[in-house]
Amino acid sequence: MNWKAIVSLLVLTSLFLTGCMYPSEKLAENQIPYTDQITAVQQAVNSFKEDNGGILPIKTRDAVTPIYQKYPIEFKKIAPKYISEPPGNAFESGGIFQYVLVDVETNPTVKLLDLRMADTIRDINLRIKSNGYPPYKEKLADNVFTIDFNELGFKQEPYAISPYSNQNLPFVVTTDAEVYVDYRQDLFQELKKTDKKVIPGEDIRNILVEDSMFVPAYSLPYTVDPETNEPVFLKQ
Repeated sequence: MNWKAIVSLLVLTSLFLTGCMYPSEKLAENQIPYTDQITAVQQAVNSFKEDNGGILPIKTRDAVTPIYQKYPIEFKKIAPKYISEPPGNAFESGGIFQYVLVDVETNPTVKLLDLRMADTIRDINLRIKSNGYPPYKEKLADNVFTIDFNELGFKQEPYAISPYSNQNLPFVVTTDAEVYVDYRQDLFQELKKTDKKVIPGEDIRNILVEDSMFVPAYSLPYTVDPETNEPVFLKQ
């Protein structure tokens, strides 16, 4: 083999390896939450707010949108003036996270919403629609039930991966045929760790949000049982 053939072979090998490596590198960039990215977006939001008389760079959502999905950041409003471009893990860049704001009235704070849960919920909803009705299984609260996934044709029960504990979280369905992620496992663990006063009848999901990068996406409100102090679904 002459030297030209060797060089050509090396170039082809390099291109092949680059092609193999790129997807995994891109995957890591799109799926890993980074504190510095959140900090950069927070600084951009703060600057935009200061320059625009308190207005926030968010997309418009209707009043009935669940609270943790209600204030997604509109990157077109802050890039490239306040931030060069959306972070690599943002939905706008092909990532799996939606950047959202919480505490918009008092202290607008950037958090992440894991969009992978939405894909599974969409699949469950399509099967429920095809089935004609939600196959209710066990009653958890007045309007909340577990789901008979066998009746929907699932070979294995789907789950959501918790952004807080990395546990597998189950899905539940309401009497309105709306599918949600059940965060009671995470809330139970957090309640054991916290010394904050929790009042029965109040939504306790904020204890997951305060010291985390994430919001409890696609969740129902929870409170605590006054007798056991364990998380239960908040009556609507």
